[in-house]
Amino acid sequence: MRYRHRAIEPKLKTLAKHFPVVVVTGARQVGKSTLLAHLFGSYARHIVFDPVADEFGARRDPQFFLQQHKAPLILDEIQYAPELLAIIKKWVDKNRRPGQFYLTGSQNLSVIKSISESMAGRAVIVDMDAMTVPERNGRAKKEFSFWLETILASGKKFESLKDLKHSGAVPKNNPLFEMLWRGGYPGTLDLPDDLFADYFRSYIRTYVERDIRVLAEISDQQTFSRFFGVVAAMTAQEVNHSQFGRELGVTPQTASRWLDILKATYQWFELPAYHGNLIKRLSNKGKGYLTDTGLACYLSRISSPESLAVQPVMGAIFETHVVLEIKRMFSVLSAPVNLYHWRAHSGAEVDLVIERDGMLWPVEIKSKANINSSDVRGLNAFRATYPKQCGPSIVVASTEEPFFFSKNVIVLPYALC
Repeated sequence: MRYRHRAIEPKLKTLAKHFPVVVVTGARQVGKSTLLAHLFGSYARHIVFDPVADEFGARRDPQFFLQQHKAPLILDEIQYAPELLAIIKKWVDKNRRPGQFYLTGSQNLSVIKSISESMAGRAVIVDMDAMTVPERNGRAKKEFSFWLETILASGKKFESLKDLKHSGAVPKNNPLFEMLWRGGYPGTLDLPDDLFADYFRSYIRTYVERDIRVLAEISDQQTFSRFFGVVAAMTAQEVNHSQFGRELGVTPQTASRWLDILKATYQWFELPAYHGNLIKRLSNKGKGYLTDTGLACYLSRISSPESLAVQPVMGAIFETHVVLEIKRMFSVLSAPVNLYHWRAHSGAEVDLVIERDGMLWPVEIKSKANINSSDVRGLNAFRATYPKQCGPSIVVASTEEPFFFSKNVIVLPYALC
């Protein structure tokens, strides 16, 4: 498998020059180990921890382990050797030299909490996702601008589409259905189509038998695996724990706990509901997404890109892809944003709301090329609700070129993501 550069590389190099400990977290197989080995492996020793075997006695005697393995070190899957964290803290307290330890983790519960609490000011934590479209196509090392950054920088008015036409567009020979079905895990990008089922079958088995068994002590792993499939079928929908529970015959409390486990292991994330009242934002239902469209297709038993085209879940898979791509792109930019979804009591809704510096940009996502007035009703309702804060409305669709649908609505091709 050939190495593909990641957009986060410059950020990690900079952080390694200022922090003694750099922690990269993310789901299994998103490329954390490969990335750190590529950036720092020429001078840092790479050690992978295991939930069963105690590598070099790291859990039994962490002090002795660090005495025998001098920094810089890449310590992979640190959640399997949490005893090392206290010793690393003492180690860097004596010597604050940057770039001593590079840690990875596939869980963000107790381990990341321990890092946050015990190594404040010593460690920096970076979340890593599956690959963006420019990364998959080998364009991450080249200069490209993110189309939304261009729009957001314009404030309330956006008048020219000239810059957008060259802002990170993917090659024309990158078909939509193939891109969605293949997903963004590095291990799938060069894999023949007939091996996909084997890849994801092994992925889920390893995830459930290793991560879930260690993290959650779930006795009925078969039911949890089925729960994973139910969640995939509900990607791009508002979260309803009772509905999840009914599908499998478990209580809403159990469904909620299992969903928290998927979030803690980076398999699921949620957009909170937007409301002008901050308290109400926290009380409305979030909207959930599986974190890879290839995995979602496998769990939904979609066997090929061609069959995806006629599946009822195609719209949800497309929306999942666009939301994930926007989330991943913003993660490497310096100016932070908040992401939400919006649903009014009247039933009007917007798939995605981007908030930065008090301004709002509503985004509607449509897996079709012909956009009509009914497709922008939610955007117009949102603009009418928040007229003073609203920037241009955006529709991401299967069009080939960006265009203005109306004065305040821009239609953009998914290929700009």
